[in-house]
Amino acid sequence: MDPKSPKLLDDIREACAFVAEATADTTLADYAGNRLLRYAIERNFEIIGEALLRLERTDPATAARISDYRAIIGLRNRLVHGYDSINDARVWEIVQDYLPALRREVDQILREVKEREFAR
Repeated sequence: MDPKSPKLLDDIREACAFVAEATADTTLADYAGNRLLRYAIERNFEIIGEALLRLERTDPATAARISDYRAIIGLRNRLVHGYDSINDARVWEIVQDYLPALRREVDQILREVKEREFAR
């Protein structure tokens, strides 16, 4: 594993945790009606996508362990370059349906990193 990978994975984990906390007990209507919340969520998806892009470049084997990492990078690109075509319902669907799996996968990889460090 590349030495930068744990930091990138931790950035992803923190961004996922923020999104989950910020959207807990909210609905799509709440999300769509709250510009500050939308921008905060979109920013954290940009961070997640950028971290995955860097991970792909420096540690492709670890990036490949994350389901749909290329789609997540694509979401980042859409948020950055196609900001005017963002579909709130689609972002909300990603928050609800895909973010939990991403969190689990990243947490698992980070647990393995810590286990290896502990075993040394």
